[in-house]
Order: sequence, then structure tokens, then C-alpha cells
Amino acid sequence: MLRIHFTGQDLENIRLARGPDPLWEIVCSVCRLQTREGALAFDPWRRQARARLLRDGTARRAALALRGLVPFGAYFPDFLTPPVEGHHVTLRDGVERVLATPRARLRHELALLASSGARPVPGAAALARGDVTALGGLGSGLHVYDEALLGPVRDRIGAAVGADLAWRTRALVTGGTAALLATFRPVAAWRPPVLEVDYPVRRDLHLEGRGLLLVPSYFCWRRPITLVDEDQSPVLVYPADKTVVPAPVTGFAALTALVGPTRAALLHEAAGRACGTTSELAAAVGISLPSGSQQLAVLREAGLLTTRRAGKYVLHSVTALGLRLLGDDLAGPEQWCANGTRARNLPVQETATEGIP
Repeated sequence: MLRIHFTGQDLENIRLARGPDPLWEIVCSVCRLQTREGALAFDPWRRQARARLLRDGTARRAALALRGLVPFGAYFPDFLTPPVEGHHVTLRDGVERVLATPRARLRHELALLASSGARPVPGAAALARGDVTALGGLGSGLHVYDEALLGPVRDRIGAAVGADLAWRTRALVTGGTAALLATFRPVAAWRPPVLEVDYPVRRDLHLEGRGLLLVPSYFCWRRPITLVDEDQSPVLVYPADKTVVPAPVTGFAALTALVGPTRAALLHEAAGRACGTTSELAAAVGISLPSGSQQLAVLREAGLLTTRRAGKYVLHSVTALGLRLLGDDLAGPEQWCANGTRARNLPVQETATEGIP
């Protein structure tokens, strides 16, 4: 069990990441490739990834190098997942932070990896010295791995993380910090002033006023992860709920079913609110609750919305596919109500939002 100890100042400084962290997704996905855990969630991706590795030697070499640094079930170096806060996280930002790791920290963490019982890492000595060629190879490998293995599922990562952030943000806004921390059951239990987290080893983490960054991850599985080095900025990476992300439905029939003023207005409202209830969205476009529920179900089945039940409410948020459709085909300052009259101006939705690459 991991016991995270909060002070009053820490409770004031809890933050939610603004989207997927590319480096944490890389690290967690490397672990998923080494096991058969989460068959329903990850087997389709694993099959796709292994097929790519068989035909792409560059991607295979990058994956093997990262597997050496991130062995499943053992320690992996914290420098692979540096914090990048204050703006939308990109892989370029993260890799630059990795390559700027001080040599003393490289030596220390690679020595910890060697002492953990993991297999020897080829080129570890050069990497520990901060050799420019070795660091460049690591940076290139991270980019190659991301493009080859995570690129094909980028939309699903974004949709899962975006939906997770939407409903947890709503919990924070409506119920405060206690309500936010309560959303992490059953993997974590809030017993003030301590958050008890399901963890493979017994450990205490004292935040001491630094706060905590909460990072949802598509490839994180079963239990949260944190950094080993307690001197680093505290972070808790947790599994984003993947069950709320539907497989996108494509084809002429699905698109035809979506072309209509009522559904377009509902999709705009859902995108503008980030996370809205059925009654809120129905009232915003001037239709009845039963009609709103039916139309939202069509959007959900087409992969344009995700839906989650939170107590007595049903919450809806727009997927990456829905946002692209809004930007390309349906964006506009005016929409029409179901009765054919122009209801009111609705906000124009950008083609992408923070948290969806």
C-alpha cells in the first residue's frame, strides 16, 4: 500500500494533468507488451504492435532498447518520465527534459536499475556518462516507438483520457477535493489526511506542501504508479477508464444518421461544456429529456460521445472523432432546433482541445 500524506497546503495544490503524458504512455505501454494482462483492453493493440515490430526493424530496435530500461515488475528510472507542467504536454517537451537529465542522476538511477535484478542494458555505461550519442539514441528511440506503436491508437488514448479528465473535473467543481479523491475508489481510499493507494509495496509519501499531480494513463493497468525518488515533484499516474471509450463506427449509414440539426446542436453543446448531463444538453437545445436521451445515444453509438454514470447523473463528453467532425463539417456560429427554427448562437468548437493530440 502507498500512503500519500497531505497537508492543508497540499489539498490546495492538487492538479489534474491537461491531457495524456506521452512519456508515461510509452513507459506503461512497454510494460503491457511484456505481459498478457488486460487482454480485453490491450490484446488488439498488442497484436497490431507486434505485427509492426516484425516488419519494422527500426521500431523493433527502439522497443527492445526501451524494454531494457523498463523491465516489467522491476524498477525503471524516474528520468524517463520527467514532469512537464503548465501547458499541453508534447513528446518533444518530454524528450528534451529526458535528454537534459544531470549526469549524476543518470548514474544513480541506472545503478538502481542494475541492482534491481533487471537484465543488463546495452549501452547503459555510455548513457550513465551522459554520452551525447547514447542520449541522442534514447531520444530518437522514444520518438520512433511513439510514432510506430502509439500513433495508430492516438485517438483512443485521447478519448479515454479526455473522458476521464472531464468527469473527474466535474467532481472537483461540484464537490471539491474530497469528491475528486473519492472518484479513485476502489484503487485508492481517502482517509483524511491520507490517500491510501493500492500498491505492490508498502510505502509512505509525504507531500510536504508540494501538492500532487494526477495523471490519467491509457496504458496504466490495475493500480496507480508514482516516482521512486521522493525529491522529485510528486505525481500519481492512474489507469484511465477504458470501458467508456466506444469503438468508432464508420461508414455512410453511420454518418447519415448523424447529419441533422438536433444532433449537431447537442454535439456542440457537449463540446462546449466539456462534460454535460442529459438534462443540461436537452434543455440547451430546446428538446425534451426523452428525445435528448435518444439523440445522445445515437451520437454515443457512432463513437462521437462517451457516456458515464455518476450517481443519479449521466454525463456526456465529446471524443476526438466528434471534435474532428465538428471542426470539419458542423462548426458554425448558428444551429437549428428540432422544430426548424434558429434557436440561438452556439459557440464555435475548435478542431481539437487540450488533452486530445
